Amino acid sequence: MNTEIINFAAYLRKEERSAATIEKYIREAGRFLRWLDGRTAGKELALAYKEALMGERTPAGVNGAVAALNCLFSFWGLPECRMRSVKIQRRIFRDEERELTEKEYRRLLTAAKGNRRLLLVMETICATGIRVSELKFFTVEAVRRGRAEVYNKGKNRPVFLPGKLQKTLLQYIKAQGIESGPVFITRSGRPLDRSNIWSDMKKLCRTAGVAEVKVFPHNLRHLFARMYYGLEKDIVRLADILGHASINMTRIYTMESGAEHRRQLERMRLVI
Repeated sequence: MNTEIINFAAYLRKEERSAATIEKYIREAGRFLRWLDGRTAGKELALAYKEALMGERTPAGVNGAVAALNCLFSFWGLPECRMRSVKIQRRIFRDEERELTEKEYRRLLTAAKGNRRLLLVMETICATGIRVSELKFFTVEAVRRGRAEVYNKGKNRPVFLPGKLQKTLLQYIKAQGIESGPVFITRSGRPLDRSNIWSDMKKLCRTAGVAEVKVFPHNLRHLFARMYYGLEKDIVRLADILGHASINMTRIYTMESGAEHRRQLERMRLVI
């Protein structure tokens, strides 16, 4: 990692960015620096890079890079290089091809029975709606209390454990001899990261009969959100549980599928 990236990472930590955001912004900054290849950054080059990204990524992917680079430009003292995000038409329906169903989730759990840690990681994310980066807050102490205090994106929120999950995790903690700290750790004792979990989940796809495009940690959070909203129909409360600053983000999690919309149209019976 070069000096520029190291200094940028230190700047992001001072700005109290989350670990996931720092990782993402450093990755995007590194790509931009490699693309510059020694050239001096300026508005024209920034826009040319954005144009190149638009031919390679989705609009959402471009906007993620733009957010990272705008932060980099602020760090460099180049506010004139900041770019506008790409305008995106708000989606009306969920992407059914990437939507993980409850039945598929349960098949993944069955396939993971040979990997107790992975099974419990998936159950913990899906039963509480946390982000995968928030697993580290599920400590032995939190499990015993039945409540984790999650700090993310500059905010603190309590996350309650369902009774059955708490009981299962306590049994796991005892069996593993974990006395304190994070419950989900590697053999060396370090907290699991998203890459560990991502790769382990992908290995379940063939056995579970679930498409790889549907199997990743964040999709478990989406499943929690859809099931909670289906029961309660309270989007404001759901936003609080998920730790969203705006219910506009929560709406993405709860939007209906095209198939559901078609069924609603059929029930209207407006065609003779």
